[in-house]
Formats: sequence, C-alpha cells, structure tokens
Amino acid sequence: MLYLKHFGLNELPYSITPDTSFYFASSSYQEGLNTLLFAILSGEGFIKITGEVGTGKTLLCRKLMASLDNTFKVAYVPNPYLEPHSLLMMLAQELGIILPDTVTQHALLSALTQGLLDFTRNGIKVVVCLDEVQAMPIETLEALRLLSNLETEKRKLLQVVIFGQPELEEKLNHASIRQLKQRITFEYKLDHLSRDEMQYYLNHRLVIAGYQGSRMFSDMALWLMYFKSKGVPRLVNILANKSLLAAYGKGKHQVGFAEVLAAVADTRSVSASWHKIFLHAFSFAVFVGVFGASYLLYLKKLA
Repeated sequence: MLYLKHFGLNELPYSITPDTSFYFASSSYQEGLNTLLFAILSGEGFIKITGEVGTGKTLLCRKLMASLDNTFKVAYVPNPYLEPHSLLMMLAQELGIILPDTVTQHALLSALTQGLLDFTRNGIKVVVCLDEVQAMPIETLEALRLLSNLETEKRKLLQVVIFGQPELEEKLNHASIRQLKQRITFEYKLDHLSRDEMQYYLNHRLVIAGYQGSRMFSDMALWLMYFKSKGVPRLVNILANKSLLAAYGKGKHQVGFAEVLAAVADTRSVSASWHKIFLHAFSFAVFVGVFGASYLLYLKKLA
C-alpha cells in the first residue's frame, strides 16, 4: 500500500486478518491463553472461550495452536455450519485419518476411534479447536459431545476447545445438549482493551510492522479512537488503518484528532452524527480547561 513507504513500514500494521506475529498480550488475552494452556495440559475435555464480535477470538485460537508443541495434534474447524456427518469427516481429514472407501456413519466413527487410539498410543494428545460455535447446529454439537465420550482408563482421547460469541451461552442452555454444558470444565470471557492497553497495542503493531519514528497518534486522536471503538481490537485496527490513510493523504507523518474523525465518519459501525462527536470533544476540552484553571488557582493560593 502507498502509505507504507511514507511511514517507513514493512507491512500493514493494522490488518484485521488474524496474524499471530502481531499478537499483543493484553491482560485479557494473556489470561485467556493461560487458561487454555493450563486446561489442555491438565487433560480436561471441554474448554470454552467467549467474547464479543471483534475481540480477537480467532487470533487467540491461532496463538494457542502455535503455542502447542509436537506432542499435540490439532484439528482446526473454522466453519461452524456443518451437519454431524460433515463435522466428523472434517475432523478425520484434519487429523490425517484414512477413511474406508464406503464412509457410512458407523465406518466413520470406527475410523475416528481407531485413529484417536493410535495417537494416544504414540503419546500424541489430540486437540479440536472450533471457531464461531454459536452458529453450529445443536445436532452437530451433540455429535461432538458423543465423540468426546471416547476415552481410555486414564484420559480422554481428545480435548475440545470451543470459541464463540456470547450467544453461545443461550445455545448451551438448550435442553438437548445440557450434558455438553456440564462437561465444560474451564471457561474464559475475553474483554476489550483498556484505554492504556489500546495505546500500547497500537504502538506494538507499529513496531512489529517496522516503524521506527516518533509517536504516531496524538492524545486527542487516541481519546477519540478509544471513545468510538470502546477498545474492541478489530474496530481499533479499522480506525487506525483509515487514520493512517487520512494522514498520508495530507502528507502528514502523525495522526491527529482530524484524521481519526475522518476515519470514524467513514466507518459505519462506529460513526455517529457529527454534532455528537463534536459535543463530546467540546465537553472533553471544557473539562481539561476547567481542571487546568482550577489547578493554577490552587497553585497561586499555595504561593
């Protein structure tokens, strides 16, 4: 992209594609990753991670997979819209399990069971990661639960990590899969970035992308970006990327309030009427002015 050279970047710093090289260990992300690793190393069966849209569930999933060594075999299922048979077929494909020519339901389950046993005998732990599970049919979730029943005398043949939006809770309350909910032994809910974390997050991604210049975002730019994004990483990325484009278009090397304002106006998911944005900005400026005047008056009285 044109602005890469302008800002001295090697790659786009604020892409919304989940890229583990840009992973930022915010307090919520790190707690979530620690929970996952502890649960998996403990051999627990079902683990659940939830979070609002754009909070980085897929990135956390990929970071988890990248953190597991070669004693683990991971099957990643990004598509939740699968019927039970299709899910089992995908798991077999992900795990490299050879299926018979005639793949009946019984033959498929037998092949999966034998494959999982072979992994266990070779000291390999199988982990299944499913993304966007709130959209998965209930019948498919039940099939997954039945598959998780497979175990030896000492441990499960596979562990399942499910990632989903908060609506997943409603689905798990369905009477037909209440047994699945009971088997979730560890769970964690991802939170938004705090105001300070967002600033570190922005700088972290710039450095990873090769930036070596001075401070990129002004205080007012950061204030507006946090106010409109609420610390949701995906929205932060979108606004930051558009802000850089706006600054590049003006020939500037730093992002100010005006550039973020332009990014907000161009982003429907965070945009609001102009008078509301200016009202909040004006209120913030008045607060700073009153606070500063009060502080100066206080200093004069002390003198």
